[in-house]
Amino acid sequence: MSSCLHPMLNVAIKAARAAGALINRAALDVEAVRVSQKQINDFVTEVDQAAEQAIIDTLLTAYPSHGILAEESGSERGAKNADFVWIIDPLDGTTNFIHGFPVYGVSIALAVKGRVEHAVVYDPTRNDLFTATRGRGAFLNDRRIRVSKRTRLAESLLSTGFPFRPGDDFKSYLRMMADVMPRTAGLRRAGAAALDLAYVAAGFTDGFFEAGLSIWDVAAGSLLVTEAGGLVGNFTGEADFMEQRECLAANPRIYGQLVPILGKYSKFASAGDKAAVRQAIAEQEPASGPDAATSGTPDASSDERDSGSPSPF
Repeated sequence: MSSCLHPMLNVAIKAARAAGALINRAALDVEAVRVSQKQINDFVTEVDQAAEQAIIDTLLTAYPSHGILAEESGSERGAKNADFVWIIDPLDGTTNFIHGFPVYGVSIALAVKGRVEHAVVYDPTRNDLFTATRGRGAFLNDRRIRVSKRTRLAESLLSTGFPFRPGDDFKSYLRMMADVMPRTAGLRRAGAAALDLAYVAAGFTDGFFEAGLSIWDVAAGSLLVTEAGGLVGNFTGEADFMEQRECLAANPRIYGQLVPILGKYSKFASAGDKAAVRQAIAEQEPASGPDAATSGTPDASSDERDSGSPSPF
């Protein structure tokens, strides 16, 4: 398979496998891994840092004139103001990893003048390699993948991510899930957005939505989805979502059914929709006392927590 791939994608695969080997070795004795906390419920390990170093070294050895945007080191490495920028999450699902929960992966994307052209998402625990090049389709190992063919939301399995940081709008997110769950066959929370998007691309799930994601969480997975025939955007269905910290991905029919449900929870929703959501939350569980600070408004979660690292776009 590798002989037919774009050279830059081959280098990304090499980098992802190198990181995956480090992660798998560390997973044999995960309790010995040093863990530090970036903020509450947001962890980084020595494995994240070693995997990121291995990825960056591999990429810059092959392409020293390229730029880097990585979760742990930001844009410290690589050329500045380059047209070619590698977007890296060395260990997506760190919390899963440090608990020995085997759902995590390596995410690498190459953006050329702001548009993602190549993508790799690698699951080291299963040795599953998801790849895509713009215009050439998406693959899982040697097999071409496509999004699911389900047309009814009631028959669909969706994945999501739960808010977990101070400042997240918990009540609004619970209301959103309450709107979605009764309309579907099930809702899952695996804890690794890059793999969630890869699973939509492979048809394992029919859709995915989450707020508060950074560029490195979604860059590679979003290309997998579109190259597999799916759609990706923000909660209102707009395609320019990469820096907006909310992501919706699904096959086209399910995507069209999710936008009217999730759109009112977007930070880009109309004032009327936001007011209706606030009213629904107030009627369900009136905010009072110390909990009131977390009730917020539907568009607060993305703006109130950290805004992420600088983007090359």
